[in-house]
Amino acid sequence: MQPQASGNGKLVLVTGASGFVASHCVLRLLQEGYQVRATLRSLDREPGLRATLEAAGASLDSRLSFVSANLLSDTGWPEAVAGCDYVLHVASPFPLTPPRHEDDLIRPAREGTLRVLRAVHEAGVKRVVLTSSFAAIGYGHPPTERPFTEENWTNLEDANISAYVKSKTLAERAAWEFVARQGGAMELATVNPVGVFGPVLGPDYATSIQLVKRLLDGDMPGCPRLALGIVDVRDVADLHLRAMTHPDASGERFLAVAGDCMTMQEVALLLKARMGEAGRRVTTRVLPDWLVRLVARFSASVAQIAPELGKVKRASNEKAKRVLGWSPRSNEEAVIATAESLVRLGLLKST
Repeated sequence: MQPQASGNGKLVLVTGASGFVASHCVLRLLQEGYQVRATLRSLDREPGLRATLEAAGASLDSRLSFVSANLLSDTGWPEAVAGCDYVLHVASPFPLTPPRHEDDLIRPAREGTLRVLRAVHEAGVKRVVLTSSFAAIGYGHPPTERPFTEENWTNLEDANISAYVKSKTLAERAAWEFVARQGGAMELATVNPVGVFGPVLGPDYATSIQLVKRLLDGDMPGCPRLALGIVDVRDVADLHLRAMTHPDASGERFLAVAGDCMTMQEVALLLKARMGEAGRRVTTRVLPDWLVRLVARFSASVAQIAPELGKVKRASNEKAKRVLGWSPRSNEEAVIATAESLVRLGLLKST
């Protein structure tokens, strides 16, 4: 699964570099011979991230540098994008629990995206790859057996749309509108992942990883009747590089999904069967919908999933395969890689 072109020392900016997807993008770019400039909200996090990347096999030479930049401030962005050939704008908040106000998510996502694009445009950067989400594609629609594709957009008129779904949809919409109106020669592509799993590099990982962690820790009394789209973080990073360099990626969206959905019970059964002693605390029983909805009345985090009970949202990876030659790992490999990395790094509860 190699990208279309080698790095040849070209400079790539990766925003929000300590995040789960972003850190894997940095790792892959370094492996492919690129120079990488990475943004962090605070440079106090640089030593920890360097150690994490080095432990993951990265050769940390002069090709990796860091700058401080925040999505809610213009400070630092002109310096961050200066001289870059490409930008991977990965940074965007994804909290485990809903914010007090939806603007706490929407503002940094939408305004931060526009802030980065303005800096990119002024610097004359060739192409930006924006990390969007299936959240910008598959919500607010009536039930359907047809898989969602890149042609679909989330319907923000739906009353059950969460702040996170709004933030990703509005941010991607704003990006395409900016490029159409003011982008000039700047090229944009987006990567829209479903739930991102795969090997954890350190304690900073995607909210979706919490599902596997909580199952292995025995913190879930049962499995809500939910179906999940899954993709391995290494394949998400690979798709970013392909979208960054492939001539046919400009102006396109690409869904990142391994295959069909897995139910939470199927994830639990897989962990129970494949993880030996580490899987002994996993429960595989299905919680009744009424119980989940009852708990949702008292738990903000559970309230986020209650509207999705019983829904299956399939997504197609046909476009990414056809246009970019992308070939993702299986759902099962992504889930087990997640679990094995949590065990290896000692991130589970002690037995």
